[in-house]
Amino acid sequence: MIPFLDLKAINAQYRDELIEACTRVIDSGWYIAGNELTQFEQAFASYCGTKHAIGVANGLDALILTLRAWKELGKLKDGDEVIVPSNTYIASILAISANDLVPVLVEPDVATYNLCPKQTEAAITAKTRAILPVHLYGQLADMPTIMAIAQRHNLLVLEDSAQAHGAELNGKKAGNWGDASGFSFYPGKNLGALGDAGAVTTNDDQLAETLRALRNYGSHEKYKNLFQGTNSRLDEIQAAMLSVKLKHLDTEIAHRRKVADAYIQGINNPAVTLPLTLNSSPLTRENHVWHVFVIRCEQREALQKHLLEHGIQTLIHYPIPPHQQQAYKEWNMHSYPVSELIHQQVMSLPMGPTVTDEQVAQVIAAINTFKI
Repeated sequence: MIPFLDLKAINAQYRDELIEACTRVIDSGWYIAGNELTQFEQAFASYCGTKHAIGVANGLDALILTLRAWKELGKLKDGDEVIVPSNTYIASILAISANDLVPVLVEPDVATYNLCPKQTEAAITAKTRAILPVHLYGQLADMPTIMAIAQRHNLLVLEDSAQAHGAELNGKKAGNWGDASGFSFYPGKNLGALGDAGAVTTNDDQLAETLRALRNYGSHEKYKNLFQGTNSRLDEIQAAMLSVKLKHLDTEIAHRRKVADAYIQGINNPAVTLPLTLNSSPLTRENHVWHVFVIRCEQREALQKHLLEHGIQTLIHYPIPPHQQQAYKEWNMHSYPVSELIHQQVMSLPMGPTVTDEQVAQVIAAINTFKI
């Protein structure tokens, strides 16, 4: 069986380094808010090209706490509208709801699966205060256009970079385009911890200071509390694991791009729509880090069964769009045709830094023998 993602094999590459880092933390006697966190935050900020990286417990908290910080700073208030893609993973929307803000769902560009700038601008109302673009599947959204829209309308921009560590456009990486960005280091991400972890990147000193307090019970100084905060801290063990893996991220991204290139060049089944053949604008090599390699097929169930019979595991990102989830039942009667089409047809092929040439060839051969 070719696994969709082999986390054990990925981490085995760095086993000695990870054990050494873990041992260093154990022997230090300091397990929360210590040197490992500081070093990782500095390294990740430098990698993204930002002034600050603030480690938090997970990617959802990164988004929630950023919106919360803007409320504390008077930049947002209850009832303000935040534009968000209608085809994202639900976490992007949960962060908005958790802050008593109003999610405004906007359809994606079917060519890129990312937020459509034209529809984004059309959705802006007198209550709109922020845009939350999601770099879905590892590809940067059209940030130059989105930032221009935000500037015209005086809106905040919070990137959801949970799937796009290292993606770059015009010399600027994911996490350095908006006013802030939320990252997830869930184990399956391109930069994955060995547990839950997340971070916010920003160039805003005041926002960074507010976030550091909010993640630590609202405390900027021990036993003094500026805000009614929460406990959302990136611990020393996970920070140490991430410091090890950050050093190898660009090498892993290069391998993912090699796998993607092979899929694009080798898959020629007319029943399958490849990412690049969909793009209405040029896709630079740098702006996609291939967190997942997503194809579309009208006969998705049949294709998925065919691949499984050939020993190939696939996943669907994602089977149910947010507006059809029970969690947002008030939206269940709404129609978002592009998102619904995407969710009905997408399927993710095996992708990762340990996928071999032989496995790629096997996947390509199996897809090309699929018949409707």
